[in-house]
Amino acid sequence: MSGFEHEVRIGAYAVVVDAEDRVLLALWNEAATPAWTLPGGGAEEGETPERTALREVCEETGYEVELVRLLGEDVFTIPAAERPRGGERPLVSRRIVFEGRIVGGELRHEVGGTTDMAAWIALAEVAALERVALVDVGLRLLSDARSGGPGEAP
Repeated sequence: MSGFEHEVRIGAYAVVVDAEDRVLLALWNEAATPAWTLPGGGAEEGETPERTALREVCEETGYEVELVRLLGEDVFTIPAAERPRGGERPLVSRRIVFEGRIVGGELRHEVGGTTDMAAWIALAEVAALERVALVDVGLRLLSDARSGGPGEAP
């Protein structure tokens, strides 16, 4: 057997909730229907997950954040036939999720990227949004961390 049987994508994301119980989200534009997601994205070669999260949050929202703590990791596999951009091998996606806190910058929208806008959304309104599963994973990991729960997504 030669090579790997799958490809791996590592991404890093931040859950940022403010004092008004609003979560910072970005509108992902690569799906057939735009959907809200946590700010973050894929790691560049040689980049740590921490650096990835800091860079991506700034690119997508305009905010500089500090990472408060690692919340956990969400891993899933996309079969080769279901990969949106094609591929001959399955894709294993490893999403590292941190809690973040705003330390600078101001809200702005990404131009020419994979997200179209950023917004603060009341936690009570998240359930009604068109969103990717990562939003729910991140909020669950944050809730678990604050209550001393499991700390990793299944």
